[in-house]
Amino acid sequence: MNGIYDRDLRGYGPDAPDPQWPDNAKVAVQFVVNYEEGGENCLLHGDAASEAFLSEIVGAQPWIGERHWNMESIYEYGARAGFWRLYRLFERFRVPVTVFGVATALARSPEQTSAMIEAGWEMASHGLKWIEYRGFSEEEERNDMLKAVELHAAVTGSRPLGWYTGRCSMNTVRLAAELGEFEYVADSYADELPYWAQFGSRSQLVVPYTLDANDMRFATAQGFNSGRQFFDYLKDTFDVLHDEGSAGSPKMMSIGLHCRLAGRPGRARAISNFLEYAKSREGVWFARRIDIARHWKERFPPPASSSELAEMSAAQFVDVYGGVFEHSPWVAERAFGLERGAAHNCPRGVHSLLCRAFRSASGDERLAVVRAHPDLAGKLARSRRLTKASQVEQASAGLDALTANEQARFEDLNNRYTRKFGFPFIIAVKDHTKAEIVGAFERRLENSSEEELDEACRQVERIAWYRVLDLLKGR
Repeated sequence: MNGIYDRDLRGYGPDAPDPQWPDNAKVAVQFVVNYEEGGENCLLHGDAASEAFLSEIVGAQPWIGERHWNMESIYEYGARAGFWRLYRLFERFRVPVTVFGVATALARSPEQTSAMIEAGWEMASHGLKWIEYRGFSEEEERNDMLKAVELHAAVTGSRPLGWYTGRCSMNTVRLAAELGEFEYVADSYADELPYWAQFGSRSQLVVPYTLDANDMRFATAQGFNSGRQFFDYLKDTFDVLHDEGSAGSPKMMSIGLHCRLAGRPGRARAISNFLEYAKSREGVWFARRIDIARHWKERFPPPASSSELAEMSAAQFVDVYGGVFEHSPWVAERAFGLERGAAHNCPRGVHSLLCRAFRSASGDERLAVVRAHPDLAGKLARSRRLTKASQVEQASAGLDALTANEQARFEDLNNRYTRKFGFPFIIAVKDHTKAEIVGAFERRLENSSEEELDEACRQVERIAWYRVLDLLKGR
């Protein structure tokens, strides 16, 4: 494992930002209606086979070179009946909606599209067709994006501000960002808050979507079997997020719907019951995705600069971190050669890399690092020849201002310890008072050589942690 790891497994880390939702809402609830009917795989649309995804026929397979009457009629139900049931439901509750609209599907449904626009629903793009882009070339996928935007604008009267392919490729989000036309991209399930993704010099806002609070689970194995199950899941999700928001950590709840699935009567009741429940609670912001994106941009603009590890050369990395392990820049040199990702762009991440390099070294190399450390309150300290880091650390415990008796005590302990073990006594002084350091000195003099070397190495790593923290304040 070496080189750059092109995934972000850290996100916001243990302390997510407070999104500061309007009116101090505890949770932002966002509904998406996916309008795909008339854009799915079908020979009439120039596709090679019939649709096989997200229908009442769980486990369906594509019919190569043939039309599939049952599949087509299931999708037609979504346009003919399911859409209108969901439309009237959201209008009754006066809840704003984002549409992920497949451009060709919108073009084939003028009455439904007009109803969405007149209701003030956000019309985001769901691509040109509701098909799988896994095997497409970058050029083919980019061309379809451009065609989708053009058709979407012609059908709705305005260009889409949000993008969601759904059945995307590894290139989708980058291509959407490079197009530079979208206030947000939703092709991510990585978080419960918006976040910025960097593609070259371009920062793209991502407003993540959901596959769990989603009616698609009615059409998948081990999914929802009844509207009651769907309602219970939505309610439990809402309650947890509302509780977390009340405790100071508000999030976003996305709910995904499809006209041919949630538009069925037995499932629409679950949506109605959930809307009634959520509307009865205080501190809830019902929003379109574009509203969430604009809110986030206003309060959390993209970072002006970056200090990503991916952008550092080996020389830069060693220049910054080469002194973390006392007089041992080789630790940073080896750490740079390890696999590095976004999760390492924080104190814990950098410390992890350095410790991995240290722990993987030979016994003699680790012993050399231990021996590179100065005695506590020893000759180097008195002659002010400590490294800057060591000087600050020893001063933090008052070791730079000892009385004559204290100095004599430390000299005696240092001499006894070095004679027994052959290396200086090491302790992360920032963790201890002066009296605790003396107590640790006396206690550890009773250890075996093997035990004490292990403890010294642990203390070296602890010292390194504090040094990394000092270098990366605010990260």
